[in-house]
Amino acid sequence: MAERSPASEASGVRLDKWLWAARFFKTRSLAVEAIGKNRVDVNGQPAKASREVRPGDLVLLREPGQPPRELQIRAISQVRGPAPVAQQLYEETASSLAAREAAREARRQGIEPAQAIIHGRPTKRDRRQLTDWARWSVSLDEE
Repeated sequence: MAERSPASEASGVRLDKWLWAARFFKTRSLAVEAIGKNRVDVNGQPAKASREVRPGDLVLLREPGQPPRELQIRAISQVRGPAPVAQQLYEETASSLAAREAAREARRQGIEPAQAIIHGRPTKRDRRQLTDWARWSVSLDEE
């Protein structure tokens, strides 16, 4: 592999390339798609895939069903390397880590069973009541 000069690192790298190199997305096209859906902000502003990021930038990454991840860019890379190297490219903020931990704990606790019954599958008792109701409503129509 060729070494990079410090001048090329100071100029920055495209956001989609950095997200791919930091292993947030499996392909650059998936990174571009997420950016196009406004799931990525850089320094509090919606970003484009071609935006250059530099060390010190703050990236907000929103994934469906997950709490947003707030990342401080520590280094840039245009090459996708092993996971331990990719993890050195960024640092997650304390508030982001706390939000992810709270979400993990909420998932571990599970949903409240009483809430699941209201909108979920009918229980055995509910099914019996439904069949009884259906039987009576059918018998009235047959007469």
